[in-house]
Amino acid sequence: IREDKDEDARHLLILSNLSLLMFSKSCNYAIKAAIFIAKHSLEENKVGFVDIAKEIDSPQAFTAKILQILVKSGIIDSVKGVNGGFYIPKKNIATTYLVEIVDAIDGDAVFHGCGLGLLQCSETHPCPVHDKFKSIRDELARMLETTNLEELALGIKSGETFLKSLWFVKPILLKSSKF
Repeated sequence: IREDKDEDARHLLILSNLSLLMFSKSCNYAIKAAIFIAKHSLEENKVGFVDIAKEIDSPQAFTAKILQILVKSGIIDSVKGVNGGFYIPKKNIATTYLVEIVDAIDGDAVFHGCGLGLLQCSETHPCPVHDKFKSIRDELARMLETTNLEELALGIKSGETFLKSLWFVKPILLKSSKF
């Protein structure tokens, strides 16, 4: 079991670094917001957008726009008024997968795009990193298609995982990066 956790942690580290390269900032915030909302929804609580923005370190106006998209996409719900806020019906938390959030915010380009950003890259006209990038992209797609909000929210709730970086930890760049 320990090896599985180590392997999962390694995959999450790789995928989190890839997400910085492959997902828009909006998409990263949307995923964090959905996980935070799911955590509160498991406890049958709604959460306001100001609290969401604070928790995910996102500007409030930017967060509000992202939440509107998630509501329109049917990923989250909202209630106006004194006892209002954002929530996910409890029965939907385990059946909402990350791929739905990525698709709502960034579309499906992450699953088809070129690793070097070329407009024309394919099996018949590949870029230099096509084959290696395709396998990474396919693994990312599998992870997004099989990871639901419930498992991520439970990790936050238990304290095993976090939505914020520690102030002294910076994102780890890929070894080949020259930034």
